[in-house]
Amino acid sequence: MAGRIRDVDIALVRERSPIADVIGEHIQLRNAGGGNLKGLCPFHDEKSPSFNVTPERGMYFCFGCSEGGDVITFVEKIEHLSFGEAVERLAQRAGIQLQYEQGGYVPRRDHGERARLIEAHRAAAEFYADKLMSPDAAVGRRFLSERGFERADAEMFGVGYAPAEWEALARHLLGRGFSADELVKGGLVREGRRGPIDRFRGRLIWPIRDATGDVIGFGARKLLDSDDGPKYLNTPDSPLYKKSQVLYGIDLAKREISKRAQAVIVEGYTDVMACHLAGVPTAVATCGTSFGEEHIKILRRFLLDQAEFRGEVIFTFDGDAAGQKAALRAFADEQKFVTQTYVAVQGDGLDPCDLRVKQGDAAVRDLIASREPLFQFAIRSTISRYDLRSNEGKIAALDAAAPIVAGIKDAGLRKRYAIDLDRWLGFMDERFVMQRISEVSGAQQQGRRRQQPKAAPHDPGVRVEGELLKLAVQRPALIGPRFDALDAQAFTAPEHVMLHKVIAAAGGLAAAGHGGREWVDRLLEHAHEEGARALVTRFAVDPIQADAHAEERYAGAMLAAIEAIAVDRAIAQVKSRIQRLNPVEEQQEYNKLFGELVALEQQRRVLRDRAAGS
Repeated sequence: MAGRIRDVDIALVRERSPIADVIGEHIQLRNAGGGNLKGLCPFHDEKSPSFNVTPERGMYFCFGCSEGGDVITFVEKIEHLSFGEAVERLAQRAGIQLQYEQGGYVPRRDHGERARLIEAHRAAAEFYADKLMSPDAAVGRRFLSERGFERADAEMFGVGYAPAEWEALARHLLGRGFSADELVKGGLVREGRRGPIDRFRGRLIWPIRDATGDVIGFGARKLLDSDDGPKYLNTPDSPLYKKSQVLYGIDLAKREISKRAQAVIVEGYTDVMACHLAGVPTAVATCGTSFGEEHIKILRRFLLDQAEFRGEVIFTFDGDAAGQKAALRAFADEQKFVTQTYVAVQGDGLDPCDLRVKQGDAAVRDLIASREPLFQFAIRSTISRYDLRSNEGKIAALDAAAPIVAGIKDAGLRKRYAIDLDRWLGFMDERFVMQRISEVSGAQQQGRRRQQPKAAPHDPGVRVEGELLKLAVQRPALIGPRFDALDAQAFTAPEHVMLHKVIAAAGGLAAAGHGGREWVDRLLEHAHEEGARALVTRFAVDPIQADAHAEERYAGAMLAAIEAIAVDRAIAQVKSRIQRLNPVEEQQEYNKLFGELVALEQQRRVLRDRAAGS
């Protein structure tokens, strides 16, 4: 059994795995100032980015769900791996050969389950791709040729062929050292009466990759009349593959999606190929399931869509009734996007692949360019179900479409669609239509208000505590001795008290040196209370509210402010004691306390002047 990975190797893996690069393979990161990066959190659904990455300290933290850590933690969480498996995955990515303390070098066959399944899928993809050139695969090559794809196109997408044999892939992978249990668990084979048998036989094969480019499953298209299975067959859910969380082509499209702020959703593997080859490199497709919430989360991380109506998501559907129904299903999820959503419908029923074959690459680009706003499509599709020649039909159509219009978040856009709806229905009475929509909108907003909790007032003293602690974690040299001289009672918020204890246990800022990753690691070593490690990570990532060139002055102001707050408490205590004294009978004590009060008031004025200097 593999021993413990050496600490020096773990440190090397962290050093050779830039956190921004690793996280950037899963989400789009943008400059947030101060050396920080920001994106949409991959661990929870959010409308605006609260996921922060600090490359300088190699840390990340989400201020929405409190997930945080270093590059190894991220890979653990995003890939659902153990610590050791995450280190191994990063080591493989960085080309590092790990050494283990109890047994030396451990070859790849002893690595974790996920790594083994990834290797098996990679080997399977190579096997299928090689078989596409075999004589038996002529039917597969003909299928591709009839759809306008050449050999280079198949190689680009890794398209392959599964031999029409019971055990061709199973024999190959077993001969490569994989076990039957591993192949069954990965969905590559099934249990047969005499051992494992291939899941895909006599089919054209598309490898399905995750965002990092690893093959995690396959899609298989029937080619032979003798095959009594479904037209398309996919890998079953496995430790690697969850069909509700997979988008075919995301590995090829993710950079263009981020660059163009555009994602095109098509219905099949050949449609993705056709779009990419025709000059629409942002196309992706679901894998044997309807487009849903998990797919939205994947796209939003690369689109980085915010409340700015910048990007666009374009759904392509056939122009028939089934296509319209699919588009309306997509509309049900529209509000989960913040960016603009569109529908591109080909009136003659051609999908992008057939359109490219019959009319060329330009026709595919024109289809995407002719997109129609999804709101418009949904409204017009809804009212088309009613007889608009009668008043009864018009009223029924208005009542059916009103919730769609009322649900539009942008007030200006909502008004414009209300005007369009009046025109499409033929009322020619905008006030009447808007009133009907306003009634529905008011009811919806009232329901939302009931669900929203009231925010607690923010104590400015607590904010100062937080800013000072961020400086202590990120820029300890700016506040060193004065911070260490602060009384523990200077901090009031429970989480701030906890972090102050961690700093003290780590030796205070006197032990911090110049800060950086080493100081954060030292704090993490002393963060023993529940929630303390997350707290350290959060304060290591949360941006300091000052420009880099003004940090020294800002640090002095925060120190003065926290010291002023401590003086305020001392003044309150002295005043309380004075009020309990009789100035005639206890004149000596009274005069003493009054002198202390005057000195404290003077000290407070000085500190407040310093704090205001920020």
